[in-house]
Amino acid sequence: MKAKLVSFVISQTVKVKKGKVEQIPTVKSAPHYFETTMPPQFLVKESKVRIEGREGELAIKSYEPDLLVAEVTMGMENVFSEDIISLRDKIIDYCHEVLKKQGGKNVDEMSEEYSVFGISDYEGEPEQFFKHQSVIAGLLKSEKIPLDDKEIEYTLSSQLKYAKDDMVIVDWDGAFIFDQQGEFDPTIELFQLANLQLLRYRILDRDLDERLHRVASLIEHAPDKAKIFFKANEINKALKETILVRSGSIYEFQALEREIKLIGDWYWARLYDLISKKFKVEDWRKSVKEKLDALEEVYTIASQNFTVSWDRRAHIIELMLWYGLLIGWWSLMILETLKFLKGD
Repeated sequence: MKAKLVSFVISQTVKVKKGKVEQIPTVKSAPHYFETTMPPQFLVKESKVRIEGREGELAIKSYEPDLLVAEVTMGMENVFSEDIISLRDKIIDYCHEVLKKQGGKNVDEMSEEYSVFGISDYEGEPEQFFKHQSVIAGLLKSEKIPLDDKEIEYTLSSQLKYAKDDMVIVDWDGAFIFDQQGEFDPTIELFQLANLQLLRYRILDRDLDERLHRVASLIEHAPDKAKIFFKANEINKALKETILVRSGSIYEFQALEREIKLIGDWYWARLYDLISKKFKVEDWRKSVKEKLDALEEVYTIASQNFTVSWDRRAHIIELMLWYGLLIGWWSLMILETLKFLKGD
């Protein structure tokens, strides 16, 4: 039996770095468009690392337009050892530091981290390793305390089998991949894509909070519609920014929706669906959708408010011109009357 640990952290970066496109072959059946429709992953840099006295490999990868991945891979003599959790934490900390040096933005607060334990070169079915089920569940949850039997059973139930001799077990903090041939890369890339989607939803959710606050502030400080004279550039600026915030947010949300639908409908779709449910991606999607709806309502109110302001201003100007015309007409009448009286 061979084992390895792959831990990675994904975060935003100031400027995405490109390298060669990663081509991930797969032995499992997949739609013909699988490789061409998956968001491309770029390999930026590879190097050897040493963490806690263990040698490993560091890979820095990127996704357009602004996401960076730090990934460390290490071989394991005994992956079912409970001290692996401490090693995993050290690797994650190391990945955080790498991303910060590579220009990562807000890495400590706005990033996603994940670990995958890969088992290969074994005989028989993966269920044979369930004799270590308490350790497996603890590793998946990064939990050192003994777990209840029901919690262990629940954790191991989030699994998917393709062939008799392989299995993937998915949880929030990590996953186990059992594959006799050691074909881990396509599945790990799918885990990275799911974490990427989750991070993008979190970022958009946070940005929408800020945008809603900004748009609300624009409306609050916009010129009062009761005023007759106000600067036109102020109202134009407020309405323009409201439109840009609304349209930009809708575009980002639709882009996320399109990317999720790029996964095919065979093994990888089933696995991605399992991962998404475990990551509660749909809950984040609903949160973003609700805030987009709120932004739409604010935009409607702003548009109505600004339109009323312009209509009122135009109406007031129209009345002033009308009164001016009346005054001019009455002035002419008075002058004509005076002229007529003098002529008499």
